[in-house]
Amino acid sequence: MNTIKNLDKLRRLMAGSDFDAYIIPSTDPHMGEYVPKYWEARTWLSGFTGSAGTLVVTKDFAGLWTDSRYFLQAETELKDSGIELVKLVVPHTPEHVDWLLKKLPKGSVVALDGAVVSIDSVNYIKALLAPKQIDVVTNEDLISQIWVDRPELPTDLVIDHDVTFSGSSRTDKIAAVRVEMERLKVDHHLIASLDDIAWLLNLRGTDILYNPLFVSYVLISMDRVTLFINPVKVSSSLRATLEAEGITLSNYTDISNALSGMEKGNKLLIATAKVNQAIADAIPVGVKIVEGTNITTALKSIKNEKEIAHLRKTMEYDGVALVKFFHWLENTIGKETITELSAAEKIREYRSEQPNFMGLSFGSIAGYASHGAIVHYNPSPETDVELKPEGLFLLDSGGQYLSGTTDVTRTVALSVPNEEEKRDFTLALKGTIDLSDAVFPVGTRGYQLDALARIALWKQGINYGHGTGHGVGFFLNVHEGPQSINPNAGGPAVNVIEVGMVTSVEPAMYREGKHGIRTENLVLCVAGDQTAYGSFLKFESLTLCPIDHTLINVQMLTADELKWLNDYHAMVYARLSPYLNGAELEWLKQKTKSLQV
Repeated sequence: MNTIKNLDKLRRLMAGSDFDAYIIPSTDPHMGEYVPKYWEARTWLSGFTGSAGTLVVTKDFAGLWTDSRYFLQAETELKDSGIELVKLVVPHTPEHVDWLLKKLPKGSVVALDGAVVSIDSVNYIKALLAPKQIDVVTNEDLISQIWVDRPELPTDLVIDHDVTFSGSSRTDKIAAVRVEMERLKVDHHLIASLDDIAWLLNLRGTDILYNPLFVSYVLISMDRVTLFINPVKVSSSLRATLEAEGITLSNYTDISNALSGMEKGNKLLIATAKVNQAIADAIPVGVKIVEGTNITTALKSIKNEKEIAHLRKTMEYDGVALVKFFHWLENTIGKETITELSAAEKIREYRSEQPNFMGLSFGSIAGYASHGAIVHYNPSPETDVELKPEGLFLLDSGGQYLSGTTDVTRTVALSVPNEEEKRDFTLALKGTIDLSDAVFPVGTRGYQLDALARIALWKQGINYGHGTGHGVGFFLNVHEGPQSINPNAGGPAVNVIEVGMVTSVEPAMYREGKHGIRTENLVLCVAGDQTAYGSFLKFESLTLCPIDHTLINVQMLTADELKWLNDYHAMVYARLSPYLNGAELEWLKQKTKSLQV
């Protein structure tokens, strides 16, 4: 990769079109968290491999904006590239646009490829740059002109996710979408986000790392459903099945033509945060765009009884893999060489032995000692270190199963922990317990629950910089909306937590240069009591894995917190012990013993 040479090629193209700046985001046409290699333009041009970042190139400057998770990584990967690291003050914000407004002269021209930028983002950029009459050109794909060895889009076959797992047929899901379309009085609904499409059609793919998705669009009308996909990705038998169920297949690239043929006066529902600008440009002027969220987003967040039953069983499979791993780690540390990478590979091996396993749900975060304090640390050959019988080890990992998606974090002591480690661990654990044990009225929003996970830390003047919880899909994305638990009342955390939603609970405590601590479980929102004061909800803990006793200062726990912990460990033993025997069963028994003050 010759970054300086490629930047020069890009600048020549910019000069030929009189562009003063060119924006290269991390996104693809479907606005997903992970993207196929074909759309990793920002990575290809900059050499920066982090998942979040925006590259801006002008005539005499190139800068990469990213957040604190990636500062160290970006400094290393951008060295001698001609690209400057620009540190975001506020994560996930478009501060590069503020920079353009400040630096570019009045009447400048900014260009971007609208096929990989959402409608909302384009509107924001245009509005912010308007005071200086800066023109924003949204139909310029300059990268394709210089990326000569660009990877192809995947052509692997999609698979049918059997209704015995999904619990609801394609026909029923489409009918539910149409009921909502009728309520909204819209004629068509375009879905561009890949997890929504996979859920709606009970199909899965392998186009994107860790996410069982496939590149496509879906257009739903009251009498027609069209799946836009590369035809080689659908077997003849699956095509026949889909067509028999009223689903028409069309080429992936035909989506713009289909939209441009819509009749004047039709109403089209789109999620403007999930649909790219190039798609919007294909919609005729006479078609009324109804802005909203995908109808499927809310529907798929509420797991049905079949999915919940499968997920409970999957948590047992996943828990067995975790027990085997931590038993192995405890009995191998100091005797054989174990590194962060080999530990991550070992938990993958144990998961791969479980029923219905399809792959990882994200790259395992295996952080030893100070690496645990790097929130989204991913071990690499350059950063990999050996685990020694001292200090703390944080493992955040998860699996994709036909029967559900898992995400779990455990922090363990690799020797006798000191008092600071026990105090820090217990403070974060109190947050996990207090939120997991919450009872709250129907209608409660994510941001209203967030403080329950932080208050023990706050009392000690401690906080963590990330959200407390995210939604989780069912053999889909490990990060799923619409719900979230974080302090920001203006984002996804404004959404109500509802019965059937699966959400992570992951308060944390980080000491830079020392250790990171996180105890993460997935929880299911279930109905609680109905009283004279209204209906209440609570959480059922789904994740099944022991919490390291040696790191707990029992004196810091309240009676209710200790009861929760002992009840949780009793459940873990009862659910996992039938799968284990010998030394592993005895290890589980010891690790789930009841604690006393």
